[in-house]
Amino acid sequence: MATDTGSPPPRSEPRARPRLWMVFAAVGVTALALALLGLTWLRLYDDQLLHQTEGELIAQGVVLAEAYRAAVAARGPPPGFGVERTEAWPFPVTADGLQPVLPRLRASDPVLAAPEDAPASAVPADPVSGAAGEAVAELVRRAARSTLAGIRVLDARGVAVATSSGGVGASYAGREEVQAALRGGPASVLRRRLRDPQDAPLASLSRDTGVRVSVVLPVLEGDRVLGAVLLSRTPMTLAKAIYADRWSFTSTGLVLLAVVGLVSLLAAALVLRPLRAVVAQARAIGAGDLAGSQAIQSPVVAEFDQLSRVLATMSAALRDRNEYIRSFAANVSHELKTPLSSIRGAAELLRDGAESMPAAQRSRFLSNIEGDARRMAELVKGLLELARADSMSPGGEAAEVAEVLRAVVERGRAQGVDVALEGAPGSSVAVPAEVLDAAVWQLVSNAAQHGGAGVRVRVSAGASGRAVRISVRDDGPGISEANRARVFDAFFTTARDRGGTGLGLTIAQSMLRVFGARLELAPPSGQGAGTEFVVTAPEA
Repeated sequence: MATDTGSPPPRSEPRARPRLWMVFAAVGVTALALALLGLTWLRLYDDQLLHQTEGELIAQGVVLAEAYRAAVAARGPPPGFGVERTEAWPFPVTADGLQPVLPRLRASDPVLAAPEDAPASAVPADPVSGAAGEAVAELVRRAARSTLAGIRVLDARGVAVATSSGGVGASYAGREEVQAALRGGPASVLRRRLRDPQDAPLASLSRDTGVRVSVVLPVLEGDRVLGAVLLSRTPMTLAKAIYADRWSFTSTGLVLLAVVGLVSLLAAALVLRPLRAVVAQARAIGAGDLAGSQAIQSPVVAEFDQLSRVLATMSAALRDRNEYIRSFAANVSHELKTPLSSIRGAAELLRDGAESMPAAQRSRFLSNIEGDARRMAELVKGLLELARADSMSPGGEAAEVAEVLRAVVERGRAQGVDVALEGAPGSSVAVPAEVLDAAVWQLVSNAAQHGGAGVRVRVSAGASGRAVRISVRDDGPGISEANRARVFDAFFTTARDRGGTGLGLTIAQSMLRVFGARLELAPPSGQGAGTEFVVTAPEA
């Protein structure tokens, strides 16, 4: 019985596709990267705001320090005026005398406590420093009005000689940044700022951040420190910077939103589209549509490609199985109907005329009934064996080829079949011994039944790669070309009158297939050269 239903040919090997976990991982990594990028950008932007404020204070301080130094020099200070410099310049000094001051504060730097009000100095500033302070006082006040910075010009002992908002004569020597500047090196620190309930709104020029940048630059004359300039200013807050640059931030946010949208659309294309296609394929399979046997095109993700291929294979297998069952049921019905009709007819004749029927005729009818019943029993037995073969599972112990073939030869000779064994190897195959024995014996029985009188069966075995080849050849007239294509069809037999059911080869082929072995009809080797069947089984 043919079972080929025209299933679609297998597709070529699938190309490499990303796994589903890779897609989700890529989406997650992209989202994480965007989040980290945003956080990093905000952190860098925060640092940039601090650097900007610190750089502005440094620029102002350098100018004021030079103005104060010039004012001190104009007052004719005595030799050794100021204090000795004890701290080296922290930045590279070029050969031509360039002495840069670079911003170095970061948002991650520690924030010192808010400074206490500077106390009045017990000793007033020396006359030279005081006069120099008075000379630059107006410059300091005018600069503070434009830069909004708090400015203190200090003498060599840290006493204020000029300020932007009063407090001349106060001592700032207790602050660590001032102490560092009076040793000869610039200093920058972050100090906490107490918030004011009247802090200005976003659109104002005032900055209501919780920290304050404090920069102190020394006033140097050779290796002597004449004083220092203390400047402080709250940095631009991130909120105010974003508000000031809100249109740029809005456009950047829209770009990021578009990127996130594209990533989401890409994820949907990679996951949702093939998922819908697989669902549609499953529905087609459920409806019996032939489209269910076709795998979806370009699924991108490997799991969807595998799932679609499995569904297509399952659909083709179900359709083949359905066709097989339909054809099998029709053949079973036909095979059982003939003996049943014969039995029924003979029984009716015996019932109607048994008393007047001659003994010989009655005996013939009874013999027909007995023969048909025997044939039905053989058919039922064959069907049960075929069902068992179809339901077998791989496994079991490997069979020693030589032992199985010797047992077949002895059994054949015991039943009067001339069987010769040639070249039986000592290898084993991954097929249970009882399955291999049943298959080879079926071939020997077929050869004895169809080969004609004095048939000689030769059983040979030879290793080929990792498979063992077992051939059974008879010396009969061979199989006609028309019958060769149907030899493995269920219920096909040319010995129906001798009790043949046409199930033997089908059962043997089904049993061997479960264990990865094949049963094939070898090509004819010449006129009257007999028939050869070959069993190819994988080595254990």
